[in-house]
Amino acid sequence: MSTFNASDVNLHTASKEDVLCYYAISDNAYNGHLGARISSIFVILFVSTAFTFFPVVSKGLPSWKIPHSVYIFARYFGTGVILATAFIHLLDPAYKRIGPKTCVGVSGRWGDYSWCAAIVLTAVVLIFLLDLAAEVYVEHNYGIERDETATQAFIKPEPCASLHHPQEDLEDRRRPLPPPSSPKGPITTPSSTELDTDCASASEAAERSVRQQLAAFLILEFGIIFHSVIIGLNLGVTGSEFATLYPVLVFHQSFEGLGIGARLSAIPFAPRARLPYLLCLAYGLTTPIAIAIGLGLRTTYNPNSKESLIIQGVFNAVSAGILIYSALVELLARDFLFDPSRTRRRSQLAYMVFYSPVLHLEYLKTHA
Repeated sequence: MSTFNASDVNLHTASKEDVLCYYAISDNAYNGHLGARISSIFVILFVSTAFTFFPVVSKGLPSWKIPHSVYIFARYFGTGVILATAFIHLLDPAYKRIGPKTCVGVSGRWGDYSWCAAIVLTAVVLIFLLDLAAEVYVEHNYGIERDETATQAFIKPEPCASLHHPQEDLEDRRRPLPPPSSPKGPITTPSSTELDTDCASASEAAERSVRQQLAAFLILEFGIIFHSVIIGLNLGVTGSEFATLYPVLVFHQSFEGLGIGARLSAIPFAPRARLPYLLCLAYGLTTPIAIAIGLGLRTTYNPNSKESLIIQGVFNAVSAGILIYSALVELLARDFLFDPSRTRRRSQLAYMVFYSPVLHLEYLKTHA
């Protein structure tokens, strides 16, 4: 970039890149308040971890008697927060850093194409292919044959399958069938071989469901953790914006964690599985660790340098693509369109919709 003097602009020699980069690129804005920044590590660690663990822990403790409506709120409001994060907290900042009207966007090869949209699209397609590959692998591993009509794959219930309590379903099927009160023909009872086959099918269906839901959740958490690293680094080195960004991130990380925990609690893990708690802890630790790294680099890391803008823009675009796919396909579409167990009560359905794609609009008004 040529030398640019804002007080003496020559319109014949100054380029768009000179002007835009003059306003976009600045020095490290760190302005002290080290104590408050250190406190943000522990505050965000506590609230994000607590909100993430709450749905998972409460599911295993029936004595807490958490109302079902609270669980519904956590699950679907969290979906709205994740969707809002994808479009407002990731896609919009990505365009502001590497979009066509930015310093990076008019520099070199970045100005030849709309790279921000291309990165988002690439992330969506790659996640779709990964999801499809996982589905095909599970089908091949379990010897599943799909109905050629395709629609039956979504509306045909699994025989003998109880995803939440497969063991209870197994015990029920092993109980002897009561004889009919007035038989009109010979009484036939299923053989032990048929029962074993049906119950083995139920067990495989339950295990397959866990694997599918876990794969979708890991993709979701990966995109959110990507995002959390960036905001943690920026919070550690930001300047005068710290006072505003601090409380906003506490609220944001809390409800994002609540959505993650509610989604994780819906996966029918084994009763004493440790993986759900490890995944909750991974989310709770990510942002505080990133803040600590940012504080360690507070005099050397400059989030407003051209290189940092490129890295942030690319990471935000990748995370946006991941979360857009996860929120629309894995969360909303599966819950409302392709779930054969979805409630038929219109009041409950309206309640669920209100707390996911509708209520998140109110969330956007205060966090855009």
